[in-house]
Amino acid sequence: MAFLNALPGAIAEGLIWGLMAIGVYISYKILDIADLTVDGSICTGACVCAVLINAGVPAWGSILIAFLAGAAAGVITGLLHAALGIPSILAGILTQLMLYSVNLAILGGRSLATLTPGTSKLLHMSNNPLAILAAGLIIIAVIIILWLFFYTEVGLTLKSTGDNPDMSRAQGINVKLNKVLGLAISNGIVALSGSLLAQYKGSANINDGRGAIVIGLAAIFIGLSVSMKIKPNLVVSLVGVIGGGIVYYVIYNFVVLLGLKTDYLKMFSAIIVAVFLAAPYLKSMYFTKKKPVRAQTASARTDEGGDGNA
Repeated sequence: MAFLNALPGAIAEGLIWGLMAIGVYISYKILDIADLTVDGSICTGACVCAVLINAGVPAWGSILIAFLAGAAAGVITGLLHAALGIPSILAGILTQLMLYSVNLAILGGRSLATLTPGTSKLLHMSNNPLAILAAGLIIIAVIIILWLFFYTEVGLTLKSTGDNPDMSRAQGINVKLNKVLGLAISNGIVALSGSLLAQYKGSANINDGRGAIVIGLAAIFIGLSVSMKIKPNLVVSLVGVIGGGIVYYVIYNFVVLLGLKTDYLKMFSAIIVAVFLAAPYLKSMYFTKKKPVRAQTASARTDEGGDGNA
């Protein structure tokens, strides 16, 4: 019964973190970049949103500005990587470290900013059905915009940059610019989810982004393990990622209700990611049946016109 009572909250939070996972999907799956900026940019979105709402800015305006702040963080990572030649994983770490100080400055040197009661919010944990509706509508809008964008000329060149940067460069595509643009979009969406998280919780904490990349990867691998069996296209993949976020948080809440200490929740997240990362390899090594070499040779000879007895 306690699990059923906690289910709406798990779904609402899963939607918010699923939106964050869409940002991770763009950098990790489309650009083929392991971007660790997200641990900082999600917190940046939360901090910007909380401060602006407390200052009287409408919730919609706050999340749009939070998106722009996250996009700026992505641009910094992109420039460190593309313009200065720093490896992408190190560029993300450097930006993440910078953002810790930036986020502290946004919060006025404090580690926590609580949203003032009565301020304008799109969603809050006190009303989970409304939170699910609001988060769902924003996610639908984001997926539609991304679907339209990735079928434009710019979007297609962005995808080709991740698929084959050398071939894209040979075709005259500005690969460096595309990487900066892709990281900006990715971290903008991550910060957008951070702004929703701050509204949902009613606060922004300087440590909100710790382990965000792990949660994002968990949502991606859980979602894609199912969606790829349906039809592997962009929209299905993004919907699968959102579903992965929901499944992750439902399992997360279930484990908490079983009595697992909160000290071990990060380890639990890492184990989930490790399991889904290892699953394809283990399946190919131990569960995929391979034809014997002789049978394959005989078959090949028969196909070539022989009788297989030579």
